[in-house]
Amino acid sequence: MIKFIRKILWGNPKEYITVRIADKINESVYLETGALTLNISKNHWVLSLDPLVIGIWINDPEQAAIIDKENTFNIYFRDSPESGNQAERPTTLAFMELGFFNKIEEKEGTLYLFRLIRSQILPGKLMKGLNLFFTRFKKPDYSFSRFKSLASAYSYPRKVNLISFRQEDYFNLFPMDLLGNIEGSNLHVFGLRHSNVALQKIIETGKMVVSGISYEQKDIIYQLGKHHSANPRSLQDLPFDSFETERFGFYLPEWVENYREINITKTINLGSHMLLWGKAANIVTIKESKGSLFHIHFLLFHHQQTKRSSYPPA
Repeated sequence: MIKFIRKILWGNPKEYITVRIADKINESVYLETGALTLNISKNHWVLSLDPLVIGIWINDPEQAAIIDKENTFNIYFRDSPESGNQAERPTTLAFMELGFFNKIEEKEGTLYLFRLIRSQILPGKLMKGLNLFFTRFKKPDYSFSRFKSLASAYSYPRKVNLISFRQEDYFNLFPMDLLGNIEGSNLHVFGLRHSNVALQKIIETGKMVVSGISYEQKDIIYQLGKHHSANPRSLQDLPFDSFETERFGFYLPEWVENYREINITKTINLGSHMLLWGKAANIVTIKESKGSLFHIHFLLFHHQQTKRSSYPPA
């Protein structure tokens, strides 16, 4: 009977929902520190999960100077951008308090790295989260604090890209969503889990390729993801034709939409993940995007459904 009631209330939810987004992202993220309030929606990324690390790119020297002097950093996840219309005020979905961890300075700007101090999801969603946590997702090593932090981090859609690596006869293809590119530049940042067998090889060679992919290839993409922490399948066993990138000669599926060949210039150990920082040596566009895969938390998906504004599931 309890299982039946849970199914009526929640269906059969997964903690993360895969959706497709072709146009704009509805949600927004704001950084507040001192007298500074910035919309960081397009220039913030989750880069590590344990501890949770957020990377924020700042290209304004005056804003960077303010951040360098502050000790308290808060970010707010909202269901829409700020509006001057009081009737259309966005709902704050989640909150994070962050502490400065490290930074990477380039001539184009600075990537600030912040570790999570605490997080909070809104009271209404907190009750839903408590119910979900204790009835669906609770595991021996999974605390409610961690659940809140990930629900907060994925209150903003996280885009899935495909990573390719090759070294002599070895190659690997796997999807990931802990990554970002700096708009208007050739700079890229990645957070790879230490258990990924390709990580040390990528660091040794200083090369990797990141590709844009269509939501239409979801099933194949997640099949590739099952092998990224072990020995990958042989090229002949892959269920698609492939080609080699222009400069590095790395393998990519024939259906990728674009790719960037990245030279890794810096690494930082973040905890569960290693930060890789690099610059694109070559950028190739193959076809127009039909819409990409994104990951969002179930609580965001449920909130969108109540507003009748949810993204289409992929």
